[in-house]
Amino acid sequence: MITATHSPDEHIAALRPKLVAFARLQLRDNAAAEDTVQDTLITALEKHDTFGGRSAFETWVFGILKNKILERLRQQGRFVAWQSDEQSDDDALENLFQDNGRWQATKRPVPWGDPDQVLENTAFWKVLDACLVALPENTARVFTMRELMELSTPEICNVLDISESNCWVILHRARLKLRDCIEKGWLT
Repeated sequence: MITATHSPDEHIAALRPKLVAFARLQLRDNAAAEDTVQDTLITALEKHDTFGGRSAFETWVFGILKNKILERLRQQGRFVAWQSDEQSDDDALENLFQDNGRWQATKRPVPWGDPDQVLENTAFWKVLDACLVALPENTARVFTMRELMELSTPEICNVLDISESNCWVILHRARLKLRDCIEKGWLT
């Protein structure tokens, strides 16, 4: 929240590490992430007087970043072909299930405890961040667009030029991989 004791510059500077981490996760390119965050910060500083307080200041700045990331992805989409992670995903998924479709005994989901306590645990968030970074680039991009940027499936498909069914398959695979990674990195 912008207060009389803190200038917009101070609030924006404090947000910068979070913005860079999010942009790196989405763009998978340090230079592009830094450029996008820089554009975001410039826009936030130029337009800070239009911040109406209807949301938290951080939410407002992240909204600007999301739009800048989408703009960059649309521009990249014109020049870069979508690369499928499906072969490695298919291999990984086959190892989760038996021939009859049931879970492998060692791959079954395990209880995570009380969801409210999990969300308050900072170790969980560190493991989740590491797991997101470990996802294949395109899988992470689709997942973060859906779950962190809160884009609709048609919006994701439009930006990435993929079909809706492909989008849902990628999201399913991302969730399975994240669950497996979190169980290994946090629950054990």
